Amino acid sequence: MIMEIDGYRINYKITGVGDRSVLILQGWGTSLAVYDSVAAAISDSFRVVQLDLPGFGDSDEPREPWNVQAYADFVVKFVQELGLKSVSLIGHSYGGRVILKLAAADSLPFAIEKIAFVDSAGVLPKRSTAQKWKVRRYKLLKKILLNPVVHFLFPEVIDDWASRQGSADYRAASPMMKQCLVMAVNEDLTDLMPKVKQDCLLVWGDRDTATPISDAHVFAEKLPSSGLAVIEGAGHYSFLEQPALFRSVLRSYFELGD
Repeated sequence: MIMEIDGYRINYKITGVGDRSVLILQGWGTSLAVYDSVAAAISDSFRVVQLDLPGFGDSDEPREPWNVQAYADFVVKFVQELGLKSVSLIGHSYGGRVILKLAAADSLPFAIEKIAFVDSAGVLPKRSTAQKWKVRRYKLLKKILLNPVVHFLFPEVIDDWASRQGSADYRAASPMMKQCLVMAVNEDLTDLMPKVKQDCLLVWGDRDTATPISDAHVFAEKLPSSGLAVIEGAGHYSFLEQPALFRSVLRSYFELGD
């Protein structure tokens, strides 16, 4: 289904039954279909809403670079457009960032009941000396190599170098979404965690390298009310790698029978 908000065409779908609603907020660069198994795990008792955030999946890109707060503001409008007065939230990776902004807000036009953070982002990683040097070296090379005169002399070599810089998410992103991603990964949201008053479930793969298990312990320490479920052998997409176990954990949290 397509909904228009502020001139943006937004792709979304709703499955399941029930008086209560759950909204799934996706990880960076994914499409809503990635979370079909998550929706299916609880759709026998909940109305489950999935969407492609602006710039993700089949939704329009932002017309200007959006930070995490801008995405949170958009989600507020989306929930209002659906007419929801209360909702539980499930956020994977980047979606967890957005949830932190929402849950820490002074006021919202709807109530947040429960929250599940899945391999969530939001903790700014501490860089080692070697990593700091690598960043400084990259910035220096970028300044030199992307100089118009130097680029004119060696365009193919420089374009090849530029295409291999940054994370896989960064390389795959459009120019606009690259700007959004840079703002996101450089923002530490740990100061928002103590403001989250809802009960929170943390589900983490112990082999997650994108948002490592150490991040889960930061969430667990700073959130006032949370429980951590570690899925052994799983990485950043724990819900896809261990679907049966993830389903059991999620249904238990939402107090659903097997």
